[in-house]
Amino acid sequence: MSGMRRARRQSSGPVAIASSTWIVVLAGVVVMVVLLIVALGAYRGRSPAPDAGSPPPALPVPSVPADESTPTPTPTPTPTGSSAPALVPGLSPRASGVPSSGPAVSRAPTAGAAPTRAPTRAPQAPAVGGRYRVVQSFDGGFIGEVLIVNASAASRGWTVRFEFSGGGRLVTAWVEGVPQGTVRTFDGGFTYVSGVDVSPGGSAALRFHLERASVTPRGCTVDGVRCSGF
Repeated sequence: MSGMRRARRQSSGPVAIASSTWIVVLAGVVVMVVLLIVALGAYRGRSPAPDAGSPPPALPVPSVPADESTPTPTPTPTPTGSSAPALVPGLSPRASGVPSSGPAVSRAPTAGAAPTRAPTRAPQAPAVGGRYRVVQSFDGGFIGEVLIVNASAASRGWTVRFEFSGGGRLVTAWVEGVPQGTVRTFDGGFTYVSGVDVSPGGSAALRFHLERASVTPRGCTVDGVRCSGF
């Protein structure tokens, strides 16, 4: 047996090296596949596909530059409990014909506008008027006259009140051509009540004689209306 030689064992070094190389490559491929699957799952979790039934995202409303000459409209607040939808500028349609539920607001008059004035009535002429004049003047006195004119459409009676100054005295008073009326004197004057009415559009002349009195009376009225002529 000593003379027999033992057969040499074949070296397993190159085969082992070749086998370990393929094992390393295969392990690397497996690791890359696993990493790819993990990355794909993470990407799908972060960005889910949009649901077909969900509404599209709202677009941003374009901003319109405000014009200085155009006033910015004030939105009308929607009352609580109302079913009317809120209006969004640029997106919602304008409501037409919908009555406003808010309280009525009275508008102030425009500045500079002329206020409306009620028509003024022209003053009406008195039904009976008088005009004073001096008929004759002499030393110590004068004769005056009050002409009574009836401007109404009916016959009218009248009353003359005459006041004089200067400590004068009434001598007499009369109406020419008609029945006489009633004379009442007082301190500084007298009254004369007609004895007959004056016809429509007619006139009557009351004359009187005054002594020591000024030709310019302090007062003269016919039915409370001031005489003219002084």
